[in-house]
Amino acid sequence: MTGIRANESLAARLREGLAERLVESGAIRAPEWRRAVEAVPREKFLGERVYLSRDEGGFTYWEAMTPEGCGNEGWLRLAYSDETLVTQIQEIGRADRHGRISGEPTSSSTLPGLVVSMLEDLRVEDGQRVLEIGTGSGYSTALLCHRLGDDALVTSIDVDPDIAAKAAVALHAAGYRPRLLAGDALTGYLGEGPYDRLIATCSVRHVPQAWIERVRPGGVVLATLSGWLYGSGLARLTVTGAGTAHGNFLPGTVSFMTARAHHAPHLPQPPRDGDRRPARFGADTLNEWMPRWIAQLAVPTASRFTVFDDAGPVTCITDGESSAWLSGSGEAGWSVTQGGRHRLWDRIEAAVQAWRDSGSPSQDRFVLTVAERRQVVSCPEHPALTWALPIIRS
Repeated sequence: MTGIRANESLAARLREGLAERLVESGAIRAPEWRRAVEAVPREKFLGERVYLSRDEGGFTYWEAMTPEGCGNEGWLRLAYSDETLVTQIQEIGRADRHGRISGEPTSSSTLPGLVVSMLEDLRVEDGQRVLEIGTGSGYSTALLCHRLGDDALVTSIDVDPDIAAKAAVALHAAGYRPRLLAGDALTGYLGEGPYDRLIATCSVRHVPQAWIERVRPGGVVLATLSGWLYGSGLARLTVTGAGTAHGNFLPGTVSFMTARAHHAPHLPQPPRDGDRRPARFGADTLNEWMPRWIAQLAVPTASRFTVFDDAGPVTCITDGESSAWLSGSGEAGWSVTQGGRHRLWDRIEAAVQAWRDSGSPSQDRFVLTVAERRQVVSCPEHPALTWALPIIRS
């Protein structure tokens, strides 16, 4: 019993320390959320192991961490670090002799600083009903339950039934009993609305119409918009009517795993032929947050990947019908070879140049307008900076 009490005492101190760091960073702004962070035991939501990203020789692999391997104190300190801890890997390959694992992350316990900052941005008030898209580990669900003080006000849904089941066990063990659903939150059943607030912990290419319809007029939808060039932005929308909403993108850099129905398709590698010319902007432009986001708005159905040849890395932008191959460097100069129906890099260069000519406005100066059949990102100060999002019909 002494060891159990010691662990509980250490966990409580670590929660207090985490809350203090989040206050200092500005992630926590209201005392209600500080109390939630100090109360919710994150270690209960990590399962039997987590996976930490490691890089070696340009390749990323995952290292499994367990309570046994870390020791009780090490596991608790890991739980209360302000880091994203991956809790599930898809298609895990056999671990090599060093214990390294390959695969794609499919669920995680997001870093607490981002979780709480988004919950603050949601502007939850006492007595409001909240729908959470993406239960994940259940940690953010527990924070919502603690903040609202009534588990019946919180509904959370996850597309993966195994993840939903594990989250239910963890939530019950921590003393919370929200309404939990397993299913496709983009097209399926979303529980009994209307809701006052909706928050998504996955990213989407456009805001599903069902989300807008399940939130009352005047309610808030908080969602991360992303795409296949890996650009993203966090939008806070106010529902304005039947199937309509409007709001700003928020400052800061936020990214989440993409909702499975919005994943990029697996496209074949296109031929490296077409019209070649010097490139005004190189592939390194896509390494910058805002230019990458602007490029994605300009070519919303395009993906990118990199291949390596004798001359070095070559970046390809393709939508399955057209392609743009970029090679070179900032020192030697860039060239682009474009083929197919559209000149993808021409569109990207024109959009990025228009953004720069407008004074490079920050993301929080852009707005998202949602209508039943159309969603538009625009910068009200610069009408030329306007793009429609691709809408996936279910």
